[in-house]
This record gives sequence, C-alpha cells and structure tokens, in this order.
Amino acid sequence: MAESCSKVLVIEDEEHIRTVIEYNLKQQGFEVYRAGDGVVGLELARRVLPDVILLDWMMPEMDGLEILTELKYDNATAQIPVLMLTARGTPSDIEKALELGANGYITKPFDPTSLGRTIREKLRKQTETVPTRCNEATPSNASETGQRH
Repeated sequence: MAESCSKVLVIEDEEHIRTVIEYNLKQQGFEVYRAGDGVVGLELARRVLPDVILLDWMMPEMDGLEILTELKYDNATAQIPVLMLTARGTPSDIEKALELGANGYITKPFDPTSLGRTIREKLRKQTETVPTRCNEATPSNASETGQRH
C-alpha cells in the first residue's frame, strides 16, 4: 500500500524562509503549501485542510495571532495543529500564543532540518498513525494560490 504524505501549510511573509522550509520538508516527504500572508493562508487552510500549520507571528496586514484566532474559531480548521514559527520568544509571547490555541512554538532562528521531526512528533501526539512520504504521483510544483509545492 502506498503511503500518502502529511500536508503542511507554511504561512510566512518572508519568501526566503518559506523556500528553506519548503525545501527541507519536501526532502523529508511532506506535501507543502505556502502562503505569503494571512488572507491567503486562511483561504488555503480552509481549502486544503492541512495536517499541520507553521505560522509566523509578525506579518503585515494580519499578524499570526489574528490568523491563529481565526483558525481556532472556524470549525473546519479548529482541530488542525498550529505551530508558531517566530522570532518572538519571550515567555509572555509564548504563553499568549499557547493561550490562543497554538499547539507548539518554534523560535527563529531555527534548524530547518529538524522541522520535519518536530512536525511528526506533534502529529504522533494527535494520532496513532502519521503518513510520512508522498505518493510518487503527487505533483511536485505549486504556487501560493493553493497548489502543492
């Protein structure tokens, strides 16, 4: 039986960080969707229903906490684990994000090669079985309009 892959949505306004995350997660077998802002991120989250969301805090227009609140308020996305990925790392920042529903907190700078392990650990706590590799038939290129990367 072919394994499916875990879908990860990266909501991050800095292109180079999205690219590094995407590259490393794809190398580890994840299906990656990307959004450069909160509006696109919310749209993708509702359409794709990813297994986990990596969410930056400091973004223009809508910050990560506003996005997190929207995600947790929406029945369709409320159960999706959200890991904050941000330069804000004070204890009060972490506490605030966790109180609003974040399921984990990763501070920048971070080790991009360990993200896959962190995501799998979080998903294992949510479910007994976690898909780990994409099917070979899965398209490998996409755009920020909801295509897979």
